[in-house]
Amino acid sequence: MSFEQYKNLWVFVETEENVAKPVGYELLKPGRQLADEMGEKLVAVVIGGQVEDVAKKAIEYGADEVILVEGDEYYNYTTDAYNIAMKTLVDKYKPSTILIGATNNGRDLGPKMACDLNTGLTADCTQLDYDAEGGNMAWTRPAFGGNLMATILCPDNRPQLGTVRPGVFKRPELVEGKEGTITKEDIHVEASQIRTKLIERIKEVAEAVNLEEAEIIVSGGRGVGGPEGFGVIKELAELLGGVVGASRAAVDAGWIAHAHQVGQTGKTVGPKLYIACGISGAIQHAAGISGADIIVAINRDSDAPIFDIADYAVVGDLFQVIPAMMDEIKKLRS
Repeated sequence: MSFEQYKNLWVFVETEENVAKPVGYELLKPGRQLADEMGEKLVAVVIGGQVEDVAKKAIEYGADEVILVEGDEYYNYTTDAYNIAMKTLVDKYKPSTILIGATNNGRDLGPKMACDLNTGLTADCTQLDYDAEGGNMAWTRPAFGGNLMATILCPDNRPQLGTVRPGVFKRPELVEGKEGTITKEDIHVEASQIRTKLIERIKEVAEAVNLEEAEIIVSGGRGVGGPEGFGVIKELAELLGGVVGASRAAVDAGWIAHAHQVGQTGKTVGPKLYIACGISGAIQHAAGISGADIIVAINRDSDAPIFDIADYAVVGDLFQVIPAMMDEIKKLRS
C-alpha cells in the first residue's frame, strides 16, 4: 500500500484555558529527531481559545511549522470540538505521524481520532523509534502490567497515532526569536455538534497531584510500613517545595491514593530531584523515574536494586535519615 501522499510528523501541543501543557513541548524533542530521520518536517498543531503565543513558543522549541486553530469553543477541551478540528486538519494535510501527550485529554482524543480516521493507535508510549527499512514508527509501551515492553508497528494505515507519557522526554532547549511558518486555519464547531459541556473545573482537584510537572518528588514505598509512614514523606516534600509520590506496592496496599503512583503503571516523571524512600526499585518503578536528573535513594537493604540507578545512596532507616536531612536543610536556610 502506498502512503506517498502522507508526509510530515505532527506534535499536538495541548492547551487548557489558553495555557500549553508541558508534554506538548516535551514531544517536540523526539519529534525533531524522528522527523529528521524520516526526512520530513516537524509540525506543531495548536488548538485553543487565543493561543498564538503558544504557537510561537512551539517554533522556538524546534517546530518547523505550526498549524493554529483558535476559537472560543476550544478554550476548554471537549472531545467533539477537538476531534472535529483535528480530523479536518488531517484530511487536508495528511500527516504521516501524530504524537499526542498521554494526558487525561490526550488519552480521550487519541482513540476518538483513531476511530474516525480508521487507523491504529498505540497508547501510553514510553519510547519512540523509526523503522527506516519499513518506513514505520516503532512505538514502545509497557504491557502485561509493566512486566514487559511491547514494540508496535502500524504498517497498513496512515496517519500513525501514538500517545506518549508526560515526563518521558525532556523539553528541548528554547531558541528565543527562532522563526517559522504559522498557518492559521479557520475551523469552527457549532454548539449543536458539541455533546458535552464543562460546567465547572475544580482546580484544587485537577491539580492536586501534579507529578509530571514537579521538579522535586519525594516518594515512599513498602518501607514506610503503612499509611502513617507517609507523614514524614509529606513533611520532607513540603520542606523542599515538592510533591509526594509512591511506589505501586504502597498504592496497592491502600496506603496512599493511586494519583501518587510513580512507575510504568503510574506516572512517568522527570524531576530535577527524586528521593526514593523505602522503595526497593523494581524494574517498573525504575523505568518510571529514568528521566530524573538526580536520584537519591534511602533504604535499609544495601542490596536494593534502587541503588543501582541512584546518584546518591543512603543505607539506613528512613525514619531516622529523613528527620536528620530536614534538620540539616533547616540549618542551611536559617
